[in-house]
Amino acid sequence: PCGDLLLRNLSTDGFTRRRTDRVAVFGWLVIGLFALSAVFAGFLAPYDHSAQSRFEPSAPATTIHFSGLTPIIHPRRVEDPLRRTYTEDTSVAFPVGFFVRGYSYKLLGIGETDVHLFGVRSTSGIAPRINLLGTDQLGRDRFSRLLYAVRFSLIVALIGVLVACLVGISIGGVSGYAGRLVDTFLMGATDAMLALPTLILILGVRAAFPLELPMTRAALLLLLIFALTGWAEMARLTRGLVLSLRKREFVVAAVALGVSQTRVLFRHILPNILPSLRTRALLLLPTFLLAEVALSYLGVGLQEPEPSLGNMLTAASDLDQLRSQPFSVLSPALAVLLFTLGVRLIGRSERA
Repeated sequence: PCGDLLLRNLSTDGFTRRRTDRVAVFGWLVIGLFALSAVFAGFLAPYDHSAQSRFEPSAPATTIHFSGLTPIIHPRRVEDPLRRTYTEDTSVAFPVGFFVRGYSYKLLGIGETDVHLFGVRSTSGIAPRINLLGTDQLGRDRFSRLLYAVRFSLIVALIGVLVACLVGISIGGVSGYAGRLVDTFLMGATDAMLALPTLILILGVRAAFPLELPMTRAALLLLLIFALTGWAEMARLTRGLVLSLRKREFVVAAVALGVSQTRVLFRHILPNILPSLRTRALLLLPTFLLAEVALSYLGVGLQEPEPSLGNMLTAASDLDQLRSQPFSVLSPALAVLLFTLGVRLIGRSERA
């Protein structure tokens, strides 16, 4: 009986481990796709995020047809300007191809190029646009704007997590390993920060700056806000982990050998708590992403015409667009959902 119970436990553990590994692979795949779309946004986007097509406002997604094995699209025109319905001119067809030349952008921020993953080929130079997610009220391509919005939101959230973690780990490590006086002072400041209403603090900091900010300054302001509001939880977690390890045998032995306190903290304690800190930092990433989306949605984050996931979601307040193009209008929310799901799956597998 004991042997049968042991075999059942081993098989259950193996099945759970394999399932956890598959969940982690799916999570990393989702995060990898978001990372690639952020890095190669210019290459993947067929059009400039601010380029307008005045003749196609609030247009639905372009219908792709096939002529044999060649994908083609037809030009379209407005049939009813009030209802914003469109009809296709099936007498003319334009092929859709890969590695098509378009607007110029900097690949990886280094070299300038005009090659894009896909686009419409035309010998005359005049061709209809292919809008995978339709267009917004100004005729801008939603798919291109979504790619640039994901890049901005991910960069801001990632750097914000790194800054907040560096500050929080430093304060928490010193607080957990130093004496009672330093611990009381630092944890008092941490508790005060945790007690503050985060949204009110964010709006207060944002109100101190002009409403219209360039993209770079808006990103720096968001990083400052995330650093101010995100370090406290990491500091509290780091302090608890340091306190749980400072009396362990290997730490006591290092102190008895005359190792300096700084070396004990950064050489012996921090490497042993890094897995827990890494998991917590990973879970902070969607939190900061949602904060950036909320700020931009409220109009205090990145401003138009620069795209962000938040200001793209403001189109959902138009019920006509939401009813006619629900997937296109809510695509930024779906992107946030998928990214959060991927991060949660990775965090769950690491905790397991």
